Amino acid sequence: MPKPPSDRPDLLTRRGAIAAAAAAALVPAAASGQTAPAETFAAAERAILAGREPAASGLSIEMPQLSENGNAVDIAVRVDSPMSAADHVARIHVLADKNPVPRVATFHIGPQAGRADVATRIRLAETQTIVVLAETSRGVVHRGAREVIVILGACVDGG
Repeated sequence: MPKPPSDRPDLLTRRGAIAAAAAAALVPAAASGQTAPAETFAAAERAILAGREPAASGLSIEMPQLSENGNAVDIAVRVDSPMSAADHVARIHVLADKNPVPRVATFHIGPQAGRADVATRIRLAETQTIVVLAETSRGVVHRGAREVIVILGACVDGG
């Protein structure tokens, strides 16, 4: 049987507390005066590697060496993997060392994909090195890198 509403307006109900918490979560950090510290490229790579030594083989990156416009740079990544339930690529991370936000993209893959092959377009702030880290279900990390010359940079507004 539900309790009758309280005649004390200063009493916070459980429903009111949940609504207040949900409203606070929807307020962007910038609007609340808080800004999250920007993650550096080195910190992003360390977090993904988590102390593991990356293998320098088994990963290929296809992208142009020269991009006239950094707003849309094509990239395709292929990782050699059997893509079985026991041994498959679980995540592919694309990092850009000179972008304001170094984690450009993360792809989550399972054995049902059949192959570890992804392609997208990314924004680049300036000429820089693109690093790709591919994590397998067995804990192995493959690493590859490509230098890209960017004529007209993007991401100059911080995002």
